[in-house]
Amino acid sequence: MNHSRIIPWGWLCVNSPNLESPRGHGCRHQRAVVMALIASGSVIGYSAVAEAGGILLYEAGQEDSGLANAGSAARAMDPSVLMTNPAGISRLAGNQLYVGGQLIVGRIDFDPDGSTNTSGGDGGNAMVPTPGPSLFVSHRVDERSTIGLGIYGNFGLGLDYDNDWVGRYVVQETSIVAASLQPTYAYRFNPKLSVGIGPRLVYGNFRTESAVNNNVLGGAGYDDGQMEYEDHDTAWGWNLGALYEMDDFTRFGLAYTSKVDLDFDDKPNFRGIDNPVLDTTIQQVAVNRVGLGLRIPETLTASVFHQISDAWAVMGSVGWQNWSEFGDIGVEFDSGLGDASTEADRHYQDTWHVSLGAQHQVNHRLRWNMGIAYDSSAVKNADRTLDNPMNEAWRLATGINYRWDDQLDLVLNYTFIYLGDMDVDQTKNLSGQRVSGEYSSTYLNVFGGGVRWRF
Repeated sequence: MNHSRIIPWGWLCVNSPNLESPRGHGCRHQRAVVMALIASGSVIGYSAVAEAGGILLYEAGQEDSGLANAGSAARAMDPSVLMTNPAGISRLAGNQLYVGGQLIVGRIDFDPDGSTNTSGGDGGNAMVPTPGPSLFVSHRVDERSTIGLGIYGNFGLGLDYDNDWVGRYVVQETSIVAASLQPTYAYRFNPKLSVGIGPRLVYGNFRTESAVNNNVLGGAGYDDGQMEYEDHDTAWGWNLGALYEMDDFTRFGLAYTSKVDLDFDDKPNFRGIDNPVLDTTIQQVAVNRVGLGLRIPETLTASVFHQISDAWAVMGSVGWQNWSEFGDIGVEFDSGLGDASTEADRHYQDTWHVSLGAQHQVNHRLRWNMGIAYDSSAVKNADRTLDNPMNEAWRLATGINYRWDDQLDLVLNYTFIYLGDMDVDQTKNLSGQRVSGEYSSTYLNVFGGGVRWRF
């Protein structure tokens, strides 16, 4: 594994272990398990190991990133709103283009404890620095109709541990890339009510690599082998939204994103299997394709925006994400004696989001944004795994929008995401290999910005 490796387009990825793919025939024989589990999301610019309760990111380099998602379905001030509420582009005049980008860095460090029975190191910082671009454009067709296009990323996870770490038999490197291309249409029924729809074409790629313990089933003195799995798929989803403008100062937004089902189906690739008994067992598994179903969760967001004065505006959002149908992602090899099973329950749970933000118009050119947000965790402590260390998340965000001239705005923003301490205690069913410990004070820094052009 190369720890300087940067995932293309800053797309981050995710997966989770503990799904067993069985293979057993009768009495006493070698047993091998390939386990598969998959994540969900909708993205194309990038995605990172940052979790908005799960692995959905609100940040995509847009101005809203400096507000911690507060008012995201109601603020509607630039074309990036089509990602959070397609109806919002109905407020935009003429032609507008927003090109953004961001870099996500941070620390995801694991500290094994005395209950771990596998030798090795702590894995180092598993966080991969992740850049990610985004692009949004809108065009006012007439007084009622507006069209737009978005290319962006806001879902995924990527981890890259040291090759010899204690959890290498679960995961060494893993990523899921989800990329979205979203044409959008918004229609204004009257001065107060607008609706919008955006069909979303999602491309997903899943890859995982882990070590295989050759010193099982009577083997001794062997180096580790390797297992790798990778596949990709495309699928469709929908973004729907409504925007109600009570007056010139207050507006409400409601947005829904549909689930997206990605199906990965390929054979795991094994290499370096020097134990002949284990190699025979693996051949029973390796000839089979492993089908993984990834369901990017549906989401629902409600937002409000209120202009208090020429200098100040306040906003907020509440949201729900359907992680309980997230799916099972990950491929894990286990070996032992007896039967085998591919059944597993990942125990994901739905998440909730709440955020508050404010904007201060410092002068006619400079706008200052700030926000705070909380997302609940998609897993309970007992269900957390090494290849998807999800937890509740707190966000503190700030940013500025500088109007260069009548056509050009410059945007800069920063978000600090704190995931806290995350306990993990994961044991393989067949071999009994156990990894126990804690991810301590996990955090992410998101640096973003972009350019908005009116033409």
